[in-house]
Amino acid sequence: METFRFIFMLTRDDRTVESALTAAETALRLGIRHIGFKDIGLPVEQLQALVAKIRSGGAKVYLEIVSPDRERELESVKAGLSLGVDCLMGGTHVPDVLPLLAGHDVAYYPFAGHVVGHPSVLKGTPEEIARNAAEWAAHPGVTGLDLLAYRNDGDVPEVIRASCAAVKKPVIVAGSISTPEQIDVVRQAGAAGFTVGTAALEGTFPAGGTSLEEQLRAVLTCCA
Repeated sequence: METFRFIFMLTRDDRTVESALTAAETALRLGIRHIGFKDIGLPVEQLQALVAKIRSGGAKVYLEIVSPDRERELESVKAGLSLGVDCLMGGTHVPDVLPLLAGHDVAYYPFAGHVVGHPSVLKGTPEEIARNAAEWAAHPGVTGLDLLAYRNDGDVPEVIRASCAAVKKPVIVAGSISTPEQIDVVRQAGAAGFTVGTAALEGTFPAGGTSLEEQLRAVLTCCA
């Protein structure tokens, strides 16, 4: 069984940060092997260098798509495929994306539920979100689900439990995770992993210090 996965997102407020390359170097030095970024924030040329850096350090590359409209989402998928990322996360236009993935060795984790705006927000009840998760997971080309549980204004643990119970594919909880307690909720509710970005980059995750290295070490401790 896969270990509980921590994906370090080189992002703040759903945008890839300008210091992404330096932050990736810190993460790789600490042995973090799942590193991602968003499709908003940096030009493709800089993303190419970022992908090369992550891959050279032996880590898997994740692109989370947060563009709120269909055309931008499909362009971001094409860009991600061109960059050669290992995993595409996010996005809501699953039937339109799946044909683009044919012939590509890439994992695909679309958003579960009704996701709107930027930064992205998850709308709906746990039951509604879980139904959509099951609908997307039924497609063979869907590897798992990207769940913005902490951006829903309802019962977050139940949102996670309901979606995890509705599908047999892995669920990654992304967005607005900033404490060990939240990570524990994600684990206990049955998710396969989680992302942290803003909290670590801003130095607000509970840790011995505010440097990125101290922040990431604290998050890694939660995964042990």
